[in-house]
Amino acid sequence: MRAACVSLILLLSAAIGYSEQRNAGPAVPAGLIGEPQTIPLWENGAPGALGNEDRDKPTITIYAPVDASETGTAVIVAPGGGYTFLATNHEGRQVANWFNALGITAFVLKYRLGPRYHHPIELGDAQRAIRLVRARAKEFEVRPDRVGIMGFSAGGHLASTAATHFDDGDPGAADPINRVSSRPDFVILAYPVISFTAPYTHHGSLMALLGENPDAELRRDLSNELRVTPQTPPTFLFSTSADTGVPPENSAAFYLALHKAGVPAELHIFEKGPHGVGLDLADPTLGEWPALLANWLRNRGLLAK
Repeated sequence: MRAACVSLILLLSAAIGYSEQRNAGPAVPAGLIGEPQTIPLWENGAPGALGNEDRDKPTITIYAPVDASETGTAVIVAPGGGYTFLATNHEGRQVANWFNALGITAFVLKYRLGPRYHHPIELGDAQRAIRLVRARAKEFEVRPDRVGIMGFSAGGHLASTAATHFDDGDPGAADPINRVSSRPDFVILAYPVISFTAPYTHHGSLMALLGENPDAELRRDLSNELRVTPQTPPTFLFSTSADTGVPPENSAAFYLALHKAGVPAELHIFEKGPHGVGLDLADPTLGEWPALLANWLRNRGLLAK
């Protein structure tokens, strides 16, 4: 009973966006205690930066649980926003706090946006975040083989792109971060944009990422349901039938591609619910998706027993 009460308190803290770590015990890495810490993806400026403003500086904000070593699991969270803004509150900070309640370290990604930036800048930011967390896993008290990525809406497109466009790293790179793989170990997609060629394409995301009249081959390359292979990481997806912003056909197409390739995958499409719901813990039906995700993570050995 006591454990259940503790879990409920932690979950309620996540729902209201509570971000302070109340326990400053020795298990929390030095420098991560208290307020979340934001660090640049590149110390000396991001490649391809068009200026020196905040929008030109991709970062990750680190939300550490009380005991990061309990699970050793890390999740990079890519908020949505149609590749033109970032919904960092309900698709970033609150989700990070929810992961913390599960003992997972969350890294909210601030990636560069269109129309100022186009592909491959956004993908490069996501790949760099994966590499950075993996390369500094010991510092963050996570395991380098438990680095996942989660994306919402257009952030889901970015996460699915990272899941289908990755490399093993360059062993001879001068930058040690570039020596490690950019492949996420698992993927979580919430009402994601997936296809840039299908009738249900989200044209706002397409134009923001690729500009006006993008090349047909590039559109196909970034239609991620077409890029799934047996090496694509295990994936959890959810969407709603009522989503008219990013139709659930996106999620279904990616799931079917994963299933065909033999990649472990789980898909939930709820009947009701608008686009951009975030955690939505107030909805007794749709609000079940975080519990379903927690079960999926547990079944994959990514949570403490």
